[in-house]
Amino acid sequence: MAGTSAARDRDAARVPVLRLTVLYDARCPLCAFLKEWLGRQAQLVPLRFVPAGSEEAHRHYPRLDHRATLEEITVVGDAGQVYQGAAAWVVVLWALREYRALAHRLSTPAGARLARGATLAAARWREARSSKRWGGGAYHRGDGWSYDPATGWTYVPYAPPACDSGACSPRATG
Repeated sequence: MAGTSAARDRDAARVPVLRLTVLYDARCPLCAFLKEWLGRQAQLVPLRFVPAGSEEAHRHYPRLDHRATLEEITVVGDAGQVYQGAAAWVVVLWALREYRALAHRLSTPAGARLARGATLAAARWREARSSKRWGGGAYHRGDGWSYDPATGWTYVPYAPPACDSGACSPRATG
């Protein structure tokens, strides 16, 4: 998936990317591990980490589909670009000194297939790890349903943050 704009693009050809925000599932052990690993890497473009679905994420990015950010890694550029899934991983690798060359290779058609396959494998691992039969802990879906082996299924409906101005949109545009 190519980047889409959640806000008016500042002309990416002239304006450099100064920072990337990585929205990650803080309840996922794999996501938390990768966040820590990314934070230890030498960064050419600073990475900021914000838990997906958090109050901070809603405050900074009110137009994003926050349910989707809990299902798939989402990266937001400082000019409003939004990347999800394999494209998000390529952008994050591009921000790292030791992995920029790999990001360029993964941005080719053949590399994109490899990046997508790695993203799908991670998603399968997350799903298997979170289910009771694989010994995982609680499983949280982006639609409000959660399963905890101790308490069973629970539903907490999604409630978007209040928007006093009336200009909020539930989904990113672009």
